[in-house]
This record gives sequence, C-alpha cells and structure tokens, in this order.
Amino acid sequence: MIETLHAIERASLDELRSLQLERLKWSVRHAYEGNPRYRAKFDAAGVHPDDLRSLDDLTRFPFTTKADLRDAYPFDFFAVPQQQLARIHASSGTTGKPVVVGYTRADIQTWSEVVARSIHAAGGRPGMKVHVAYGYGLFTGGLGAHYGAEALGCAVIPMGGGQTEKQMQIIADFRPDIIMVTPSYLLAMLDAYTKQGLDPAATSLRIGIFGAEPWTEAMRREIETAFGISATDIYGLSEVMGPGVAQECGVAKDGPTIWEDHFYPEIIDPETGAVLPDGAEGELVFTSLTKQAMPVIRYRTRDLTRLLPGSARPMRRMAKITGRSDDMLIVRGVNVFPSQIEEILLSCPALAPHYLIELSRPGRMDVVALAVERRVGAGDDEVKRDLADLQHRIKSLIGISVSIDARPPGSIPRSEGKAKRVIDKRHL
Repeated sequence: MIETLHAIERASLDELRSLQLERLKWSVRHAYEGNPRYRAKFDAAGVHPDDLRSLDDLTRFPFTTKADLRDAYPFDFFAVPQQQLARIHASSGTTGKPVVVGYTRADIQTWSEVVARSIHAAGGRPGMKVHVAYGYGLFTGGLGAHYGAEALGCAVIPMGGGQTEKQMQIIADFRPDIIMVTPSYLLAMLDAYTKQGLDPAATSLRIGIFGAEPWTEAMRREIETAFGISATDIYGLSEVMGPGVAQECGVAKDGPTIWEDHFYPEIIDPETGAVLPDGAEGELVFTSLTKQAMPVIRYRTRDLTRLLPGSARPMRRMAKITGRSDDMLIVRGVNVFPSQIEEILLSCPALAPHYLIELSRPGRMDVVALAVERRVGAGDDEVKRDLADLQHRIKSLIGISVSIDARPPGSIPRSEGKAKRVIDKRHL
C-alpha cells in the first residue's frame, strides 16, 4: 500500500541517472540474451550490450517499431520462457495483427506499483473508491487501472466500458471518489446526464484520471466545469507496459511525469531518427528498464510531444501530445491533426465536443467534411454564428477549407473506448 511518495520520487537527478544506467544495462542485455530477434537487430546494427557504458550510448542501438512486434506475432518478442508468464494482453489490432504483450509476476507487480503511484499523484489516497470504466479483457486499460488502484489501497468498482445508464446508476449508488476512463467516453456520459436533466457536478466524483487517447486543455476545462472534478492525464501504451508510464500531478497539472526509474524516454526527429534535445517537439521513444517478459528497446511510440524538466518530481514531464507521426493527415499539402480541429471546436459554446472528419477525393483535390453537433438548447442564431466562426478559424489557423454539417444532439456515434474521429475515403 502506497501512503506517501516513493523514495525515487524524492531522489536527486544524479541518483536517478545512476539508477537508470544500472537498469538500462540490465534491460539491454536481457533483451539481447533472451530474444533472438533483438540479438539479430543488435548484431545487424553492429552493437552489443557491452557497448552501453553511459545513457548517451543508447543512441547507438536500433529502434523497435510496432511492425517488429506484429511480425513476431504472437509470442516471438518475449524474452522469457512462456512458463514464466503470468498474463498476456494484446492491443486492439485496428490495422493488421494485434500486438501481443506478456508479463511475469514481477512485471505485474511493477505495473501495479506505477499505476498506484500515478493514482496517488493525481490525488488518490488509500480508502477511496475507484470507478474503473476502461475496458477489461485483452486491452490493458481496465486491469492495469484495477490492479494499481488495489495496490494503492483503494476499493475498486470494476465497471468496464459501455452501459452508460448503468454507469451513471452505479456512480450514484456506490459513490466513488475517482473515475478512470477515456475522456471521450466521459463526454458521452456528460451528454447522458444533460439529456436526463441531471447535474453531473452533484455526483460523488472528485478526481478523474483520463487516458488511452489525446485530449486538449479545452476538453479538460469542460470536464472539470461540468463534473466539478480535478481532471488529470495518465499516459501509457500496451507495448511499453500499459497505463501508468506517466501521470500528471493533480496539484500542478503541468503535463504527465514520466516514471523514469522504469521507462527511459527520448525525443527523436520522426523523419531522420536523430535524438532531439529536451524541449524540442518530436516523436516519443521509450526503453523499458525493468520489464522481464517483454523488454522494449527504443520503441517508437509515434506520439508527438516534448520532454520538459521535472517540477513536482525529479523525473521529466511530457507535454500534451499534439498528434501522432503516423496518423497525421495531409490535406492539400497541409499537415493536419484532428486535435487541432478539436481545440477550435471546443471554444464554440453552441456546439458539442463530438465531431467526425470525413476525407474524400471526388476529383483531383482533397475534400474535408466536418460533422459536428448542436448543443442541447442552443438557438439557431448561436449555432449559425459558431459554425461560421469554426469554419473561418479552421481556415485561418490550420490552413484548410472544410464544409461543416451541424447535426442534432446525439447524432454522431459515441465510442465506449477510443473515439474514432476520422474516416479517410481517399484511398478506398
């Protein structure tokens, strides 16, 4: 049970870097000796674990990509015998084969500890009740949050995703203090509260820990205002561990702190692979320092962000993710991220925070159609004004022209997990 900060959260930078180097040497050697695929990659790059003498030497080692993991489906990226596995998870597999990840009992304990540390950083304390609305099953979200909350000493309500009305009833009856859920699904729940004439701020919830998808400061303000809660960002991905790789401090809310005693971060130029200095925006890369079953060495997350100095803790923070290097939309030569459109949309009071971008190419030029929703009770003049403003600001700030369709409240499909924001028909 975690009552106070872990000792490493109070360590000096020198102590942290020393621990990282010790663990990095172990992780690189463990990957090389336990996984023939890593051995082949290292040998092909002309590097050996003995070449790692400083943290800077990590740049000599090759990257790991999602394609590497998919090619190893299902179990060829593990570094321990299958008899040592305690659990197997897998990604959603939205394209091609899913990524399979494995955990030893020690890995499960480490994962539980970093999630417990994350909930504590968000403001959670032993004895609180945690409503887990992430999906359970092969997805790492539900069980990752569940075990972490238990490790902190909380009572877990393992609700899972979906069944919005039942979610609301359980929250009303069980009175949890904390909810762990995707931000897009909490907004869907907000719509349900509004539709039923209920005040979401009247619930027992006081802390929200949101992850599994990027979200904006405007979305944070909307959630905090509507529910009267402290909204914090948790970051993770199955390939590296699951939720709990980084967590925003509930007091500072200045970006998720990366638990660097377990996950070593780098920022690279997504085009060249060159390592960029802290503060520069690029692609986030992680090397696991303590994972046994499936260590990852220089894993390219495709998430675009910046590394920032530590504030509440010595570990570095990561800025809000601005997009992904592999889901960036190129529209008539302009680079576009859905989060840019979302940021503008959320500043329009007569429009709801639900949207769908449809890309098509009926002729030689890309066409962008944006579907949005009217807010309940918004007048025609307000909607008309906000639609014109939205269209103008997308053109002036992002640099693309869009047609906008304002639909009735509740007409855009809701997601119980990660929201699907883009339909690209240009290559169908």
